[in-house]
Amino acid sequence: MKIIIFLLLTIALITSITACSTPKGDIVILEKPSGAGFTADFNDWSNKSKCELSLNKGDVLKIEIDHEDGKVGLTISGKNGSEPYTGNDLETGLFTVMVSETDVYVIRITGKDATGMITVKKVESTV
Repeated sequence: MKIIIFLLLTIALITSITACSTPKGDIVILEKPSGAGFTADFNDWSNKSKCELSLNKGDVLKIEIDHEDGKVGLTISGKNGSEPYTGNDLETGLFTVMVSETDVYVIRITGKDATGMITVKKVESTV
């Protein structure tokens, strides 16, 4: 009888722990077929997601944030170690980021009860 109670308590504990880490809300990421960017549309979303873009030295990314609710963060980092942009608790706005080296860049989006949209688009090269 004690083994059954112990087993039931263990199952209840595991269930409660996994329920706490379950992603909340939803995110839809649409990548441009040419590899020149993507749009992430999220609703009451709490999690992390990422996309990768191959960029050349001097390429410029146009980033548009449409923030409706919650907290949104964005980090752009190259696989070789460069980190041209990091931002937390972003608000609605438009800005550009230029990369200083040719690399595959990982764009990480984080959200906490976030609703809105982020568009990342390669717009030009300065070289």
